Amino acid sequence: MTTWFNETLYKGFRQSHEVKKVLFEGKSKYQQVGVFESGRFGRVLALDGVVQCTEGDEFVYHEMLTHLPILAHGAVQSVLIIGGGDGGILEEVLKHKAIKRVTMVEIDGDVIEVAKKYLPKICGKAFSDKRTNLIVGDGAAYVAETKDRYDIVIVDRPDPVGPATVLFSEGFYKNCRRVMKPNGILVAQNGVPHMQGPELTEAVKLFQKLWAQSGTYLAVVPTYVCGFMSMTWASDRDITDVDPRKVFARFDKARLPALNYYNPEIHFGAFALPNFVARLLPAPKKPVPKKVVKTAAKKKAALKKKKAKR
Repeated sequence: MTTWFNETLYKGFRQSHEVKKVLFEGKSKYQQVGVFESGRFGRVLALDGVVQCTEGDEFVYHEMLTHLPILAHGAVQSVLIIGGGDGGILEEVLKHKAIKRVTMVEIDGDVIEVAKKYLPKICGKAFSDKRTNLIVGDGAAYVAETKDRYDIVIVDRPDPVGPATVLFSEGFYKNCRRVMKPNGILVAQNGVPHMQGPELTEAVKLFQKLWAQSGTYLAVVPTYVCGFMSMTWASDRDITDVDPRKVFARFDKARLPALNYYNPEIHFGAFALPNFVARLLPAPKKPVPKKVVKTAAKKKAALKKKKAKR
C-alpha cells in the first residue's frame, strides 16, 4: 500500500508526496520536524506538516535568494542569514570566496542537527566552514542587539504562523535596517503570489516605509505549488538598475560551482513581473524633490542653532 504525505497549507487545496521511507520524525521545542524519502523529489524536509525544501528542487529557492542580491551588490564581504536551518542558503552564500563572514541565526537547533544528518546534499559542509558563525537563537533578538553590520541580510522565513510571525513585523525590519551597511540589500521569501497575494502587498508596503527602494522578483520552485515564488527585496538603492555588463563580469569572476538555476540572464528576467503580480505591488514611493529636502535641512539646522543659544 502506498503511503502519502499530504500538505494542506492552503484552504481548499493540497499537494501529496509519495513516502518511500520515513527517515526522521520528532518534535522540537518549536515545531514538528520530519524528513522522508519521496518518490519524485528525493529527501524532503517538512516542518509542522509543510514542505520546506526537497533535494529535487531546493537549488531554485536557495540560489535565487543568495546569488541575485550578492551579485547585484558587487562588493559583499559579510552576510547575515535569519532562519535557514536546512543550511541551503548558507551553502550557496559560501560559494562566494570573496565573502569573509557569514552569520546564521536559527531558532531551532534541532532542525540544524537533522539537516546535518539527513540532508547533506542540501547543506554540504556549510556548517563546518571556518567563515560560518552559527548562532542557535532568536533572529529578532539578534538584530535588535548586535553591533555587527552586514552587506546582505537574507530572511529565510517560513509562513507567518507561530514563532515566525515576528519575522513579518515592522519592528523586526527596522532592526534589520539598523544592522545593514550603507547600500546594503535585504531579501526575504514572500510566498506564492497566486495564493498569498495580500502577504506580498503588505510586505512591500512595509519595506517602502523603511527603505528608499523595494520590490519583488520571481522564481519557479516546483514543490512550492501554484506558480511563482516571490522574493521581496529592500535597499536604499535600486537593485534593478545595475549595468548588465557588471553583473555578467561579477558572475564570471566569482566562478560559482555547479549552479542549476541562477545565471545573469535569469537575474534580470526575474524582475519581469506578470500583470497579476505587478498589480499586487503598491505604487512606488515618489522621490522627495531636492528643493524640499534642502529646505527641510535648513529648517532643522536653524532650529538646532536656536536651541543651542538658549
